[in-house]
Amino acid sequence: MTKVQGELFPVLEQIERDKGIKKEEIIRMIELALVSAFRKHSGRMGDIRAKIDSETAEVKVYVVKKVVSEVKSPQYEISFEEAKKFSPEVKTDSEIELPIETEEFSRIAAQTAKQVIIQKIREIERENLFQEFLTKKNQVLTGFVHRFVDHNIIVDLGKAEAILPLREQVRRERFNIGERLKVYILKVEKGSRGPQILVSRTHPELVKQLFTQEVPEVHDHTVEIVSISREPGYRSKIAVVSHNEKVDPVGACIGVKGSRIRPIIEELRGERIDLIRWDTDPSKLIAQSLTPAKVSTASVINAEEKRVEVIVADDQLSLAIGKSGQNVRLASRLTGWHIDIKSESSKKEQIAKETIAKVNELQKISGIGPKLADVLQKAGYKSIEDLANTKIEQLIALQGIGKKTGTKIIRLANEYLTSVKDKENG
Repeated sequence: MTKVQGELFPVLEQIERDKGIKKEEIIRMIELALVSAFRKHSGRMGDIRAKIDSETAEVKVYVVKKVVSEVKSPQYEISFEEAKKFSPEVKTDSEIELPIETEEFSRIAAQTAKQVIIQKIREIERENLFQEFLTKKNQVLTGFVHRFVDHNIIVDLGKAEAILPLREQVRRERFNIGERLKVYILKVEKGSRGPQILVSRTHPELVKQLFTQEVPEVHDHTVEIVSISREPGYRSKIAVVSHNEKVDPVGACIGVKGSRIRPIIEELRGERIDLIRWDTDPSKLIAQSLTPAKVSTASVINAEEKRVEVIVADDQLSLAIGKSGQNVRLASRLTGWHIDIKSESSKKEQIAKETIAKVNELQKISGIGPKLADVLQKAGYKSIEDLANTKIEQLIALQGIGKKTGTKIIRLANEYLTSVKDKENG
């Protein structure tokens, strides 16, 4: 029986206090390390175990053997007669602990044990650090630019370093070593030297969580960020809704004189932010999403395909589309709708062309001239099919059309459609 080297035990107690690892766990690690060191030093085999007294630091090393009538494997077995010398109460097929003189330990063995223990402690520290940062995945943390490796930025997060790869960097941003920045934790994986942490400055969630940090109403879910579309470094559009009628969601996010949104814009190095009030009516939502442009009308063209037509004044067209189409592109991503923008003048021109086309279509029927075609078109008859399917009572209600003329129009419309159908069937 001996004691673990004097300087080792106090170190382990210090580790227990600093690292939060239970003393019992440390003792078990030491015992395994001591067995490993003893095997390496002595070359002995068998079921060797070690025990350390947690109070006195006394170590007992022993070999466990099975009590048998006939010994076939001396390293793992002991005869019943030999075992009785150590323990009179021993029985066949039981196990007996045989003490080994620990004086066989040398300083080299103790140092080996110490190195193994330190390695185990490091492994536990790495695991604890990994678990700690794993809980911070999908969160925003503050760090400092530590160094540059190729085109990647190494960010110091305090207890660990993170990689901000080129693909997650905002092209317009430039940083200096030691500069503070906030990053979004994308991925946390185990590495040989600690957690491997991947961070982003381009993810839309970075903007969302900056608002969560700066705006109490967003943090307590009074105001909800429903959707975000972002082109990092240039512009973000954010749709917000309030779950409290007394709280204006846009005003809450901006703050008095911009006090809440200003720090966010500064953190994003001047990225523009459009705040939009969420609306369940797609027309109203899309009209607001095209801010700063003013929309004259927004009409749903196809609800299933989620297509909408937006009309703006001529002087608002370029503003609505944005530079290189950025404004309409962000609005489309924000709302999930395909947006077709037209100026008022181009829409009027389109309507005029369509009207002429419809009038010309009706004139394909013998007996319908430009004047009568115009009357029919204005009455809502946009195609020959409309005329073929109408009733005589509806036609004669129009000015200038009698029963005889009305009957003829319907007959000729049906004959025309039949002839077209026959040609198609060929």
